[in-house]
Amino acid sequence: MTYVIAQPCVDVKDKACIEECPVDCIYEGKRSLYIHPDECVDCGACEPVCPVEAIYYEDDVPDEWTDYTRANVDFFDEVGSPGGAAKLGQIDHDDPMIAALPPQA
Repeated sequence: MTYVIAQPCVDVKDKACIEECPVDCIYEGKRSLYIHPDECVDCGACEPVCPVEAIYYEDDVPDEWTDYTRANVDFFDEVGSPGGAAKLGQIDHDDPMIAALPPQA
């Protein structure tokens, strides 16, 4: 199991979660943040600091955002498992579903 970042993060990317993550597993795409499912240690430190309440434990993702669980996994098909987000900075892509969304207010 892992944590998932859902729709409220798209085009917001507050990044408070990045600062709280003790294992540096939250990566920045062009429009959203993504939690690496193999690097996340399920500590939950990211969830309470998210100002837009976009982070959910995998089993608790609301039904309307279940596709974000897949998006968080598929994002890393191209990135792989680099073992830490800080050294990469922003990655110049997003999951296709997120890239196709209209701009979020």
